[in-house]
Amino acid sequence: MAQVLKRFFDLIVSSGAILLLCLPLFLIALAVRLESSGPALYWSKRVGRRGRIFLMPKFRSMRTDTPVVATHLLEDPDRYLTRLGRQLRRSSLDELPQLYSVLVGDMSLVGPRPALFNQRDLIELRRENGVDQLRPGITGWAQINGRDELPIGEKVAFDVEYLRRRSFTFDLKILFLTAWRVITAHGVSH
Repeated sequence: MAQVLKRFFDLIVSSGAILLLCLPLFLIALAVRLESSGPALYWSKRVGRRGRIFLMPKFRSMRTDTPVVATHLLEDPDRYLTRLGRQLRRSSLDELPQLYSVLVGDMSLVGPRPALFNQRDLIELRRENGVDQLRPGITGWAQINGRDELPIGEKVAFDVEYLRRRSFTFDLKILFLTAWRVITAHGVSH
């Protein structure tokens, strides 16, 4: 029953947010296209529930020639960021297209952040701890407790804690804390 309630909540919030944010989403997409060549959206290969690969959209914040690795693995991430991309990331507006992934069921509002397809160490550690059974989220317990700065072992420890503690009220707490972190740009490194 809890999973049905969570999915229903995801559907209501994501569809409502998409409708409410139609104009801002369009304007951001237009601004991305006007600033640099290439598509407005970047479709990233991510690992979802039970190891299934899906394409996750984000507003493109980097140049089209950026290597396909996690941002923290780039030698000089700032070299690849566009001016607008820097602002989109700081405000987390680049994440808004992921509402589509929530709507179609690839993601949830709250869950472990989906790993890139080539983050084998993270994927394996999550599988060993049963975290791969969860639908990945736009935000999660690890996100609000360190975001990109967390080493993989700590990130998975937070994911395991979320797996044990998950509930509708815990999800609401995580959403509230995420909103606070976004407003204050807490933990944003690129």
